[in-house]
Amino acid sequence: MADADLDVVIRQLARQLNTGLMTRAKERRDRFNGLAAKAKGKDTGARFKMMAKATMEQATAAARRLQMSADNVADSYARSMRIAASTPVAVKAEKKPAKERPVKKVAKAKKKAK
Repeated sequence: MADADLDVVIRQLARQLNTGLMTRAKERRDRFNGLAAKAKGKDTGARFKMMAKATMEQATAAARRLQMSADNVADSYARSMRIAASTPVAVKAEKKPAKERPVKKVAKAKKKAK
């Protein structure tokens, strides 16, 4: 996985999160349906069934939003990497070493005068 592109990893992680989210939602739905079956009153059973249905609707919507967000992020990352790879890099010229200071001619002229 070290060599994998990050956009693939993002999509894989989102898929794992979606699977976990839907598993938990189904467990909760089954719990509410079980409570509805055990309920003594008709109203109570209907309320638990409604809660089970709402749980699945909310979880499905959350999973869909999570998947869309992950796809958007993965696409954006892949696009930015393609752009970065295709953009030419400006090569800076190496700095030339500073030249030695020229010897002043005035100093040489004074030595000759003496």
